[in-house]
Amino acid sequence: MTVDRTGPDRNRTGHSLEGGGSLRRLLVFVTGLSGAGKSTALSAFEDLGFDTADNLPPPLLDGLLDLTEHPDVPLAVGIDSRTPRFEPTAFLQMLDRLKQQDGLDVSVVFLDADDEILVRRFSETRRRHPLAASNRLAEGIAAERTMLRGLRDAAGCVIDTSMLTGGDTRRLIRDRFAGGAPAGLFVTCMSFGFSKGVPRDADLVFDVRFLRNPHYDPDLKPLTGRDGKVADFVRADPGFAPFVDRLGALLDLLLPRYEAEGKAYLTLAFGCTGGKHRSVMMAETIAAQLGRQAVQACLFHRDLPRVGV
Repeated sequence: MTVDRTGPDRNRTGHSLEGGGSLRRLLVFVTGLSGAGKSTALSAFEDLGFDTADNLPPPLLDGLLDLTEHPDVPLAVGIDSRTPRFEPTAFLQMLDRLKQQDGLDVSVVFLDADDEILVRRFSETRRRHPLAASNRLAEGIAAERTMLRGLRDAAGCVIDTSMLTGGDTRRLIRDRFAGGAPAGLFVTCMSFGFSKGVPRDADLVFDVRFLRNPHYDPDLKPLTGRDGKVADFVRADPGFAPFVDRLGALLDLLLPRYEAEGKAYLTLAFGCTGGKHRSVMMAETIAAQLGRQAVQACLFHRDLPRVGV
């Protein structure tokens, strides 16, 4: 659910129209670990109206930008260890050059996942990992993670797909890029359950298990943090209001500094035991608060589908 998408005027293709009406073409590089969901992400960009290209040798990118039939349409390019003539250091140098180029708005999306999840996905699909030698899958994953570390560090948007479905990944891409690249900082308020693992793409993690737990109330147990009765129950905890006030003050301090540093995406993760009640309610509360302050934000409840909601 998108709380607010305020920002500069955008044309129909989602580009920022900056001073003087000059058009900056959105170029998104989609990269990450093999098996983490790059193809799903590229498909999501295509659904948003982007031109897409996968495994394009980096030296050919300039030619693609010149030859694209509709230069006003945003472009998403898939790059990873399988890409011909791909070399991480050279790619990062090219990325720096493109970011300085007039008329381009460049972003990097990095798809990540836990090693054990990647092993399971490759085992299920019986695909061969591009860097696996002598069928040693774990070694190939480790080698690729090392190879792509610089790209992950350079990415403005990191998505950990370990606990996500393909639909979840598509939803995150849609929420973050449906209006083009956000002007300023874009905040994702995520809820999760500690019992299912801490999201690795979270920038700031808040443990809200100190709040009263609706799970032990028979009338509230089948509900979620999106229900008013659960929200009222959690809000009645004496620690709720002071926590929200102090967190609001912390975000007032941090968000402008993150934005000044050039950070494009920030993920706030709120965790409770199962990811159904307290964390959901808190993520909803903070997202609404950010929306009232005209901060670009969206909600993502990672574990609600996993508890039958």
